[in-house]
Amino acid sequence: MEQVDCVIVGAGVIGLAVARSFAAKGLDTLILEATEAVGTGTSSRNSEVIHAGIYYSEGSLKARLCVAGRDMLYHYCTERSIPHERCGKLILATDEAQEPVLATIRANAAACGVSDLRFLSAAETRALEPALHCTQALFSPSTGIVDSHALMLALRGDAEEKGAMLSFNTQVVSGYIEAGRIVLQTTDTATGEGFEIATSRLVNAAGLGAVALAGSLKGFDRQFLPTLRYAKGNYFSVAGRAPFSRLVYPVPEPGGLGVHLTLDLGGAARFGPDVEWTETLDYRVDPARGERFYDAIRKYWPGLADGSLQPAYSGIRPKLSGPGEPNSDFVIQDAATHGVEGVVNLFGFESPGLTSCMATAQHVTHILALEQR
Repeated sequence: MEQVDCVIVGAGVIGLAVARSFAAKGLDTLILEATEAVGTGTSSRNSEVIHAGIYYSEGSLKARLCVAGRDMLYHYCTERSIPHERCGKLILATDEAQEPVLATIRANAAACGVSDLRFLSAAETRALEPALHCTQALFSPSTGIVDSHALMLALRGDAEEKGAMLSFNTQVVSGYIEAGRIVLQTTDTATGEGFEIATSRLVNAAGLGAVALAGSLKGFDRQFLPTLRYAKGNYFSVAGRAPFSRLVYPVPEPGGLGVHLTLDLGGAARFGPDVEWTETLDYRVDPARGERFYDAIRKYWPGLADGSLQPAYSGIRPKLSGPGEPNSDFVIQDAATHGVEGVVNLFGFESPGLTSCMATAQHVTHILALEQR
């Protein structure tokens, strides 16, 4: 049986950032990834936005890790020449009844440490983005976009340069906890062969599979397993070039941030995500859902032409709250909660997980007593 200092399950952006942090400490680190590449799940199926930290509850993990992670991510992207842009974001009230919501958003953001939001009148907003309709807007200059794939390649490169190993097509099927160590039983998804690996530190960063992984560990008390729900978000692109240079968001809706407009680094626009509750990992986009997008988008972009939307891609968010329930926080679960030394479970890492990846890695490293507090 092989033994390593640290095992991270999941080579998404969080797992790679944690591996980079562990390897930088000189620890023997192994990343286990069930698919054939890094970041094939939630990490690459999102809006690629660097969030400012506006919407989350004061004092929550989402708020704290997003605000800290945003600054760390901008610094890292600049240092490593990872494609990104601090393009800014407009949050719109499309009628006067929504304007108090903008005031609430600004107050919440300030409580979370985001102090650079400013109100814009309809005329000031049109001066920035002439094609938009609104009665008032909030401008967030700290919001940006990033090439998530380039980011993950950089994190992987840093981790491997420091000695971390990455095993693709390796699925953890079960495990057990004994005598201060965690033993994982794995299967090669390509050949069906398996091996066992033992470690004193396990970080469960399996994303959509994180709850199932924790539940497969013999000796882990199942009372600490949350209920995971899948919220599928569909994205549609627009034919031609949209006349915008900033991200555009309506006021939030239950389960998400509304059908917003984001840009990639080439300037191409995409709309979404919507919220489609599902029980399967089916990433196909139903073209018919695009019909619902038109009315939502035209509230702030009246010039959207008929027939201009086309299916782009979808992502599935691992949510710990369901329809009609308040949005849940990230859950970083360690021995103080579940009683198993060396095991850290990361549950419910949806947005702003990408923005928070480096701050999350630092937090997990602190939990496992690998850095000075």
